[in-house]
Amino acid sequence: MPWTAIPTVLLLAIGEAYSGWMTRARIARKPDTKPVEPLAVARLAALAKASAYVGAVFAGLFAGFTLTTVQLLTSESPGQEFFVATGSFLAFVVLICAALYLENSCRVPKKPDDERQDF
Repeated sequence: MPWTAIPTVLLLAIGEAYSGWMTRARIARKPDTKPVEPLAVARLAALAKASAYVGAVFAGLFAGFTLTTVQLLTSESPGQEFFVATGSFLAFVVLICAALYLENSCRVPKKPDDERQDF
């Protein structure tokens, strides 16, 4: 298993979390932010949903690798497979959390009760 998947996935998670933070601020029209284009928000929501699903699949895969390689810790020469599998599992869990945050940030805010119009 390549250890390079860990920093790659963590960088993707940081990018998605930052995008979620900026998108939330832009949708809320905070000062010093530009309005966000609706199509860009739809694309970010699609990216977040895809990342959450793919992250869940790979987190499950690496959880299985972790459980399989845990027996190597008791052997005389433990390899790095257990640590790579555990690190990859944790990185994908972080990716899932960042993707769910980004997806939640793409929601349209609800209007206050006094502005709603009931028909």
